[in-house]
Amino acid sequence: MKRSLLLIIGLALFCTANVSAQTNATSVYTKNHIKNRKPIPFSNIRESDVMWSKLVWRIVDLREKMNLPMYYPTTPQDDRYSLIDLLMYGIENEGLTAYDTNDDEFKMPMTLEQIQTKFDAQADTIMQRNRLTGELEEKVLAGEMHTDDVKRYMVKEQWFFDKQTSTMQVRIIGICPIREYIKDGDTAMDGIQQKQLFWIYFPEARQLLATHEVFNPYNDAARYSFDDLFMKRRFASFITQISNVHNNRGISEYTVGINSMLEAEQIKNDIFTYEHDLWEY
Repeated sequence: MKRSLLLIIGLALFCTANVSAQTNATSVYTKNHIKNRKPIPFSNIRESDVMWSKLVWRIVDLREKMNLPMYYPTTPQDDRYSLIDLLMYGIENEGLTAYDTNDDEFKMPMTLEQIQTKFDAQADTIMQRNRLTGELEEKVLAGEMHTDDVKRYMVKEQWFFDKQTSTMQVRIIGICPIREYIKDGDTAMDGIQQKQLFWIYFPEARQLLATHEVFNPYNDAARYSFDDLFMKRRFASFITQISNVHNNRGISEYTVGINSMLEAEQIKNDIFTYEHDLWEY
């Protein structure tokens, strides 16, 4: 009886140790901090407190060193996703809504099939000869999405001055992945195509973004979430558009080259100057 009891206890301890070793194969401890995170809610803003406001559109280029944590890993690894893979996971499994790129007002929801079409990942049918009968038969080839084609994001945000707290604040409204690819039959010399895939309403996505970590190149024990990345402005970007009387036309529509960069810097400086000029010293 005692031998049977000891044998059962030994097997239980062995199984527990084996499961623990498998769970912590990449770490000596279990990571739960980010998984249990909740996004910090926005403070309520009254219309009467907003003295000044501007809509700003900016581009986040994932080839810049500061933005690499949003691009890698190009395929999901354990609990790490690239930003586009996380958004696609949210659309497929978490009920996250994608909106059409015809406008950025989040009015027209998109289906998963429509998104796959934007990725050129729709299923294809070919005729293949059956080795046994020798007859031609239809074979459906499933489409494959190359999410690593997403090299840029457009971010729509609103800057405003809150007189209640005397602070200039910014709220991200939406993010839009931009796919860069070479069209079939073309070469790199023919030019790289760019295509906006879909818009995501940022406040809706915050719960998903807050529970997935971003790689920290300086400390694996102090990783932050995608929500932290956007809320704390841990990304590099440049302005491409600002709300204006010309139907919110982009900078590229009225200037090119280095003048576009100078215009973007001027817009950024104007926002800073407005806040600075409200104070007396």
